[in-house]
Amino acid sequence: MELRLDFIHRFEAATKTGAPALLLLHGAGGDENSLMAVGRAIAPGAALLSPRGKVEDSGSSRFFERSEEGQDDHRELNERTEELAAFVSKAANAYGLAHARLLLLGFSAGATIGVRLLLRAADHFGGAVLMRGLCPIYGVGEAATKGKLAGKPVLLLSGIHDPLVQTDQAQELAVFLREAGAEVTLHWEEAGHSLSQGDVLMAFDWVRPFYVTQRSDAK
Repeated sequence: MELRLDFIHRFEAATKTGAPALLLLHGAGGDENSLMAVGRAIAPGAALLSPRGKVEDSGSSRFFERSEEGQDDHRELNERTEELAAFVSKAANAYGLAHARLLLLGFSAGATIGVRLLLRAADHFGGAVLMRGLCPIYGVGEAATKGKLAGKPVLLLSGIHDPLVQTDQAQELAVFLREAGAEVTLHWEEAGHSLSQGDVLMAFDWVRPFYVTQRSDAK
């Protein structure tokens, strides 16, 4: 079932009792289908909510525009983050998703706007898995982010040989999130920008605590 909301999207209801839900944010050039298989592998039986970015760029979809210099425009990021936060709130209500059990899973540019989304609406999520993302610090001051993610668990999946996100940039993102109060796990893979099997296995293990074990009362 898919409802008419502000974003073109896919939704798959949970097939396992006690499973969490994932918000899937694709990278540049992806769409609402791009991360569905990854979501199923990382969190079997979980509900999956996957919107398509609204920005069209040379026939591909993005969640935010890029400037001519290739840098992230913080005003554009703020506006796109606001509309994405509104979508998550409406979709969670429409599909019956508990915010405490909703995990944000973003890849590349989807992870970058995912950081902004966490800061904007931390109470919408129980945690986040950010894969190959950059630190979107443009226009975000320390005072505005300090404590915003207090106690929020975040997994960063980074590739040692990533040509798009250098190791120091991945470390910068980890420091930024920790200063915002998040409980960050930074995991490195012998990989480039594409995800490896090791990334999926690490995320699979990390998500396990978000499953609720169902117990029946003894009669």
